[in-house]
Amino acid sequence: MAVEDQYAEQGGREEVLAGAGAVRAAEGTTTLTPTGRVILGMIAFGKRTGYDIKQLVDQSTRHFWAASYGQIYPELRRLEQQGLVRGRPEPSGGRARTVFELTDAGQRALVEWLASDGQLAYELRDEGMLKLFFSDIAPEATIESVRAMRAMSERKHAQLTALREKAGEMRRGPGLTLEIGLGVSEWLIHWCEATERRLAAEAGPASGGFGTTAHEE
Repeated sequence: MAVEDQYAEQGGREEVLAGAGAVRAAEGTTTLTPTGRVILGMIAFGKRTGYDIKQLVDQSTRHFWAASYGQIYPELRRLEQQGLVRGRPEPSGGRARTVFELTDAGQRALVEWLASDGQLAYELRDEGMLKLFFSDIAPEATIESVRAMRAMSERKHAQLTALREKAGEMRRGPGLTLEIGLGVSEWLIHWCEATERRLAAEAGPASGGFGTTAHEE
């Protein structure tokens, strides 16, 4: 069974949401859940099925705002119940499939969110930074954590650089976020290299140092 079909059958599944993210009508505006914002935007970009939305998320916003199948399909049902999207059956290759489009209310809700001036939500989950925060407990492992962070940033930078080759085909908004991602990953690489050198120097020759960074080898 396809992933889309599996989640389409789970009509009773509800996503656990923070109170501030619940979809509700308030003073004539609609407050969207974090996943709802992604979905409405992707549908506006022309991605009409849950599968299509997930594919574009994996190629783009997952670098800063991920969404799983387990979030997308329940949220599509919720948005439809709220009258923000409209779904219709459109079988493909003998398999049941539902395609979605924005309603007028959904288009208004998306524009209202984009134009809103409230405080932006920000959440960072970085295991490397978490290890650094607690690194005084096992200081001998600190430089390895920094090296792992550098390796991860180099992989991320390579992925984003590959996307940059298609920048000419991008809308302006995705291109701007790509610039941010490239800048942040490049800065992290430089920071990790400098920090590795500093930690190695602090260790001193008595301990044999920690070795060199990959770019010095």
